Amino acid sequence: MGHGARPRRIAPVAVLAAALVTLSPATGCSRHGPSDDGRAPHRSAAAAQSPTPSPSASRASGSPLAVKIDNVPAARPQTGLDAADVVYAEQVEGGLSRLMAVYAGRLPKSVGPVRSARESDLELLRQFDEPTLAFSGAQRKLLPLIHRAPLRAESPDEAGAAYYRGTGRAAPHNLYLRPDRLLRSAPGRGALTTGFRYGPAPSGGRPESSRTVRYPAARFAFTWSARQGGWQVSMDGTPTVTTGGQRLAPPTVVVQYVRVRSSRYHDVLGNHTPYTETVGSGKAVVLRDGRAFDATWSRPVATDGTTFTAADGGPMDFADGQVWVVFAAAPS
Repeated sequence: MGHGARPRRIAPVAVLAAALVTLSPATGCSRHGPSDDGRAPHRSAAAAQSPTPSPSASRASGSPLAVKIDNVPAARPQTGLDAADVVYAEQVEGGLSRLMAVYAGRLPKSVGPVRSARESDLELLRQFDEPTLAFSGAQRKLLPLIHRAPLRAESPDEAGAAYYRGTGRAAPHNLYLRPDRLLRSAPGRGALTTGFRYGPAPSGGRPESSRTVRYPAARFAFTWSARQGGWQVSMDGTPTVTTGGQRLAPPTVVVQYVRVRSSRYHDVLGNHTPYTETVGSGKAVVLRDGRAFDATWSRPVATDGTTFTAADGGPMDFADGQVWVVFAAAPS
């Protein structure tokens, strides 16, 4: 079964829409070291040990935590990915990739490296009830849009005590978050209003041992491991492990085909930021139990989660455990 329907709520749609109309393009992040990622305090890990939550912690206790995570080779291995309930992969400038990890069932001690937000993140996060977004910053003219969105923006500017600089890596690939500084406790999986259903696999599907998704300058590969009961992740040809040495192997991987267009924003090199459209409908491939299932996805409005339908018209249930959703450009 799914995690249940959530009550209807009134979101500030008009305010958000107005912000989308009035904001203009801005020079912003560069994949070579964007300035917005360098505004965090230069704390050491030792200086960030005290688990005193920010003032928003009690208000955010019923909502999930979403963290933007760096995904270039210099940022790997990442910390805390194995504890996420859902990991979204999206394309960013220069054909590279970035991750958004969503936490509800449990909070790891540390997550990172944390990087900057993108405009399409706001559409993706509308499915949750006022989530907390941890990010290192954003393009200057995108920041007002983030702060008008129905979420709790917690960058180092708002919650500096929750972040610290790790050792052994150069900035901007060394900024980490202590989640217990933002939320007193994990809200529970009921906060995952993704629309996903969990249960036995549908009939059909086809045996599949591996699947690769390519971006212009990045790639994800998933290889079925019966021993781990999941799909071992590799990124850019390298096995994906956490800083603790654990090989990531989510039980369910979704390749969701979406429209990827240029946004109004660009980096200092002139590369336009891709905008990943997650509202609408389209095709998907769901990987679980060593099989691939053709499916369709539907998200009519931003405040709804995404439902997946199997080829036979029934619900496409996911295996219990972590889900990776890789947004891939739909064929033109």
